[in-house]
Amino acid sequence: MPERPDKQRRLTADDWTAAALEAMAGGGLAAVAVEPLAARLGATKGSFYWHFADRDALIEAAVLRWEREHTDAVITFVDAEPDPLARLRLLIGAVLGSTTQQPEGNIELAMLATAAHPYVAPVLTRVTERRVAYTAGLFSALGWPPEQARRRGLLAVTAYVGHAQVAHVAPGTLPRTEADRRQYVDQVIRLLTAPEDAG
Repeated sequence: MPERPDKQRRLTADDWTAAALEAMAGGGLAAVAVEPLAARLGATKGSFYWHFADRDALIEAAVLRWEREHTDAVITFVDAEPDPLARLRLLIGAVLGSTTQQPEGNIELAMLATAAHPYVAPVLTRVTERRVAYTAGLFSALGWPPEQARRRGLLAVTAYVGHAQVAHVAPGTLPRTEADRRQYVDQVIRLLTAPEDAG
């Protein structure tokens, strides 16, 4: 017998963490509150407490999910490309594109704005260090010595964070068409891979 269309689907912990991240992207950590999330999901607070002991447990789970989806998954995706320069291009294109495809806000900026929170701080530190190290590894694979590769990896990550900020406060200043976005990514790659200044 088919399920009644008005029958409530049983929510999972993933449903709650997804809703928490969406709220965080739109309004920061303060927007993660049980009752508004329950209303958004069409659920009761009882559903929340079935999965989480309290709001802090939800925040911790949401932040760890952000780490998996916005760092681990991106690295796995990029690593499927065998050529180091193509990996770098894929990475830069993917992360810059992600900041302009989130109309509800930018989760990166929400994380940075709450960097001192006890659940956010260690994850944000770990994610940032991993991103810099991974990107530096791409430059190492392209032939730069370790110190230069590390500097270029750091520059790439800071360019991404700056791009996220611009996408949030002045999205109209960013390239609008797909062709313009490709040209922009190409220029970022050229700048990041330019030879060291001999002077």
